[in-house]
Amino acid sequence: MNRRHVIRLIGGGAFVSTAAALAGCSSDYPAEALLPWQGPGAEPDLRRWALGYAILAPSAHNRQPWIADLRTPDSIALHVDRARTLPETDPWFRQVMIGQGTFIESLVIALKQRGVTPVVQLFPDGEFAPRGLDDRPVARVSWSVGAPAPRPDPLFEQLLRRCTVKLDYDTNRPVANDTLAALQAVLVDLAVRCSATLDPARVEPLRTLCIDAARAELTTARTVMESVQLTRVGPGEIALNRDGISINAPMPRALTALGLFDRRNPPAEGGAAYRQMMGRFEGHSRTAMGFVWLSTMTAEHLAAGTSRSAEVAAGRAYMRLQLRATELGLQMHPMSQAPEEFAEMKPHYQRLHALLVGQPATRQTVQMFCRIGHCESAQHAPRRALQEVIRA
Repeated sequence: MNRRHVIRLIGGGAFVSTAAALAGCSSDYPAEALLPWQGPGAEPDLRRWALGYAILAPSAHNRQPWIADLRTPDSIALHVDRARTLPETDPWFRQVMIGQGTFIESLVIALKQRGVTPVVQLFPDGEFAPRGLDDRPVARVSWSVGAPAPRPDPLFEQLLRRCTVKLDYDTNRPVANDTLAALQAVLVDLAVRCSATLDPARVEPLRTLCIDAARAELTTARTVMESVQLTRVGPGEIALNRDGISINAPMPRALTALGLFDRRNPPAEGGAAYRQMMGRFEGHSRTAMGFVWLSTMTAEHLAAGTSRSAEVAAGRAYMRLQLRATELGLQMHPMSQAPEEFAEMKPHYQRLHALLVGQPATRQTVQMFCRIGHCESAQHAPRRALQEVIRA
């Protein structure tokens, strides 16, 4: 819609009346979209009960790319929902595999809470190729009925509280140095390396990197459109599509109602939509009070044929880190742009590895890169109903 048409709408009162009608509307997401965050309650079936917690795990763009196969008793086979990948920003499916890891760790924690000892077998029918994906299971989680009960994981208490808050952090509230050791103490897989910094001399160039990487994603038409097309505006869209990027504020809803929020074309660089999107990334980046990252040794995993297992392991480690951060009252937000592997991101991808691990990704891969800090809480992201994830 051109500028003259917008002026006519405003002059005729269309925008004013629509905005006024929405001004008093709540920005809360629809109740049905948040229902899974109430937990599985008294669900009698052990597997469905545990899956009620697993579906709350974080995933890239909140795509929730999971299928839980329950056709074999006393086990759960996890598959990738290949209709829920991000082919433009995640062309090699690394983020999808990390999301499988967050799901598995949440599931394991929940099962332990119910007194069973889960055994996780990764890729029981063979591991995917390093850049491939198919319908073979990512993992089979099983347990023996009557086996001795394991010790419950204290992180279970955070499964319903965990939230990825995408707000600016409080720059007047630094992260305590001993917080980093408290975070790392919950990690159990030594093959996943965890590092962090609160040093301003290291934090500042990483903030700049985050901004530059976000700009690369927003100015590449196919990658920004992947986000735009997964944006759900208003309660109707959010309730219908309980994934993706949910927006329920009055102004975007008013623009959408008037046909002014164009989701068919990429936002023009320098335009209002671009400035708003870039402004959010800049705010998130400039207020980062520190960074935490996870990495795995590339060459060793390639030689052993376990590259995908390493990505899953990184997802499991990240799940534990974020649950621990929740327990500590700390916010942790993945800055996922610089680790992305599409062509236009390559200079920032290389700089990320130089700054964080001092060697190229061919030797050590940065799997997760997160800002940390403190800010107010926010509402949870919508979740699909459990039944949509189950194959029975």
